[in-house]
Amino acid sequence: MKKTSLLKKYILEDDILVMPGAHDVLCARIIAKSGFKALTMGGFSVSAALLGQPDVSLLTLTEMADCYRRVADAVELPLFVDGDTGFGGVLNVRRTVREMEKAGVAGMFIEDQVFPKRCGHMAGKEVIAPQEMVAKVKAAVDTRVDPDFIIMARTDALAVNGLEDAVERGNLYRRAGADLIFVEAPTSVEQMKAITSGVDAPTLANNIEGGLSPLLSAAELQEIGYSAVVYPVAATFAMARSILDLMGEIKTTGTSRGFLDRMLDFGQFTRLVGLEDLRRIERRYDA
Repeated sequence: MKKTSLLKKYILEDDILVMPGAHDVLCARIIAKSGFKALTMGGFSVSAALLGQPDVSLLTLTEMADCYRRVADAVELPLFVDGDTGFGGVLNVRRTVREMEKAGVAGMFIEDQVFPKRCGHMAGKEVIAPQEMVAKVKAAVDTRVDPDFIIMARTDALAVNGLEDAVERGNLYRRAGADLIFVEAPTSVEQMKAITSGVDAPTLANNIEGGLSPLLSAAELQEIGYSAVVYPVAATFAMARSILDLMGEIKTTGTSRGFLDRMLDFGQFTRLVGLEDLRRIERRYDA
């Protein structure tokens, strides 16, 4: 089955779809080996990995698509990605969808923030007029070649205009053709329940450690009514914490010996990245 069709199937299943986030190919391969059915990549983690910068619209469409392409090529799982604001108006949205499909991802989302956007859990967001976003959603849906390629519409209106407007926008974007709706940054379980009951579409939850939303389990989110949940920055945050601790260990002691129980060794790592599989391929061609 195509990756796009798999992602669509998983979203529509009764059980919530859990998608951890990757910031590079190595992280994506670990997610795949851990038994998940799909994964995600977003502007926050990719900005951190490629630029060491926060998610404030510094990456271009082609930089993001190139990063997604390498991950989609490396793992068999469906990859669901961040298309930011579509990088402009409806014509830019059309190009964004074409580039993402060519990159081999299974779906993407666009959002209704004013460009330059910022991470949905940061202060100071602004949103465009709902009809402007409706036009973007329609352009995205009309442009996709594969009808199973998932188009999700995200609204950041909750923090700007309140819950009622966010729910209304979610329904508008669904009627415009979006397959999945994401109301970003609810601050309570009550708001989450109002979103899933008020939006007539499959909905996505976003688990951000230290963010504005309650950090709930997948089972709890499924009970609330969500169809999918992403953990877009957990791996990035864990990596940063681990490397900070490692560098502190080396700086203090002059060795990594005290950290060995918290890291893979050479042999474990080469097995993780498939060195022996490549050696077997080489041996097939030995003279």
